[in-house]
Amino acid sequence: MAESMQEELSALAAIFCGPHEWEVLSRSETDGAVVRVHTEAEGLKGVHVPLELVFHLPASYPLCLPGISVHSEHLTRAQCEAVRGKLLERAAQLVSEPMVHELVLWIQQHLGRILAGLETKAGSPQRAFPTSTAADDGLWMILLHLDHMRARAKYIKTVETWASDLRLTGRLMFLGVPASSENLQSRCGLKWKEMQREND
Repeated sequence: MAESMQEELSALAAIFCGPHEWEVLSRSETDGAVVRVHTEAEGLKGVHVPLELVFHLPASYPLCLPGISVHSEHLTRAQCEAVRGKLLERAAQLVSEPMVHELVLWIQQHLGRILAGLETKAGSPQRAFPTSTAADDGLWMILLHLDHMRARAKYIKTVETWASDLRLTGRLMFLGVPASSENLQSRCGLKWKEMQREND
C-alpha cells in the first residue's frame, strides 16, 4: 500500500474520531483499502440526514478515482445513487490528491442542493440521473435458490428480515413449481418405488 494512502488513512482516523464515525473495512497491498465514514449532512428544509459513505481506495489511488457507495435510511435508492454520481463528479476534479476528507466535507455542504435538484426534475420526463452500466455502479443481483419449502410464509418472512437488516431492495419470485407440493411428493414417491423394484 502506498505511503500516501497510509498517511491519509491515519489522518482520517484522527479527524473522524467520534464513536462509530470511522472504520477500515479492509486493507491490502494489492487491493488498496475500503473505509467507511458515518456522517451527517443538511438535507431538504434543514433536516440533518445521516449518511454512510464507503470508499474503495484502489492500490493506485489517488491517481485514480475511488469507488464510492452511499447509504442512508432517510434517502431513497435513487437519491443515494444521485448523491454517489455527484460525489464521483467531484472526485474527478481532485484526482492525484488525497480526497476522502474533501469529499465528505463537500457532500455535507451540497446534499440539500442535490436533493432539491432531484425534486425539481421529478416532474420532467427526463431521468434525474444517468443510468450506468459500468461494473462499479454498486448494483448487485443475488439469486437465492431454495430446494424445497415446507412453510412458505416463514421463508418469506425470513428473507424479508434479512433484506431489511442488510438494507436491500428486491423482489421475491417463485419459479419452476410444477404443481402442488402434494402431487410433487407423490410423484417422487412413485419414482422411488420404481427405483427400488429395479434394484431388487
